[in-house]
Amino acid sequence: MSRSLNKVTLIGNLGADPEIRSTTGGNRVATFSLATSRSWNNQSGDRQEKTEWHRCVVWNTKGSQLADIVEKNVKKGEKIYVEGRI
Repeated sequence: MSRSLNKVTLIGNLGADPEIRSTTGGNRVATFSLATSRSWNNQSGDRQEKTEWHRCVVWNTKGSQLADIVEKNVKKGEKIYVEGRI
């Protein structure tokens, strides 16, 4: 039996204010870019840093108004926690 898992957890900073739109069916969706960074010292002892950008999409559903919450509470530069699937 094969098992699998599709789960991601990100903590990072928003690169810009979220973009909010509505689909033709009337559902609201928020998209935003989240930057995560890691740093380390290379073999020479020099500090290195790498930033990766993640495109995130959140939807309003019957049970959740997550896109509306993002629109009201999340702004460029803020640190946020995101949990979801790829």
